[in-house]
Amino acid sequence: MKEDKILINDIDVNYKIAGKGPAILVLHGWGGCSDSWLRVQEILSKKGYTVLIPDLPGFGKTPPPYDPWSVGDYMEFLITFIKEIQKKEKDFTVPFFLIGHSFGGRISIKFCVKYPEKVKKLILLDSAGIRQSLDIKSFTVRTVAILGNALFTPKIMIRFRDSARSFFYKLIRNRDYAKSKGIMQGTLKKVLEEDLLPEVSEIGQKTLIIWGDKDKMVPLKYGYMFKESINNSQLEIFKNVGHSPHLECPEKLAGFIKNFFV
Repeated sequence: MKEDKILINDIDVNYKIAGKGPAILVLHGWGGCSDSWLRVQEILSKKGYTVLIPDLPGFGKTPPPYDPWSVGDYMEFLITFIKEIQKKEKDFTVPFFLIGHSFGGRISIKFCVKYPEKVKKLILLDSAGIRQSLDIKSFTVRTVAILGNALFTPKIMIRFRDSARSFFYKLIRNRDYAKSKGIMQGTLKKVLEEDLLPEVSEIGQKTLIIWGDKDKMVPLKYGYMFKESINNSQLEIFKNVGHSPHLECPEKLAGFIKNFFV
């Protein structure tokens, strides 16, 4: 495995690449990075694949963008990354196989729709992208957020707003938001506001949807929704596995990936 950096739009992007053979591009989830995929990368590279995993801007060893990004911004970053990485890494060829986990699934969906000729097959792993329905907790969160914005609008209260917002999100255990700061907090807000369900049905690649039945972050019902929306797709459910099969059962996951990408 080789770790290196490449300059993309003034962002020094860290990535890992291993193996020789048909190319696989892995897009990690929110809060993740290439390190979290090391075991799967090791297995697949030994099975005859070139496996490329970038640290997306704002994660791992790659600095954040200069302004809050949307999913579309990450997609456009990705197409530039692919063009430049081909010049540097001759083993990475296009079209390639694409794997998107959680947040990486959001980017994968948009990428497959806009650049279908670049992706052979797609794997969505516990993918985000479909806006989750409001349960009681979510409704409470949104309501309090609206009231909070109104409360802290007067000039005299503005200096307390960020501290109050941080405390609130920690209180409700919205871990991604609480851990995100500055530009990445703004990025997460943009990302969560977008519902990709209308675009999901436009995916033309043969797609494998893999889901952990114990996933509490993105429940299994969304896996079924992806299955219903994507033509030529299949759903595999991993029993007693949560949101991160690449960490919980990397050998099993790598086996499914290899079989699907044959």
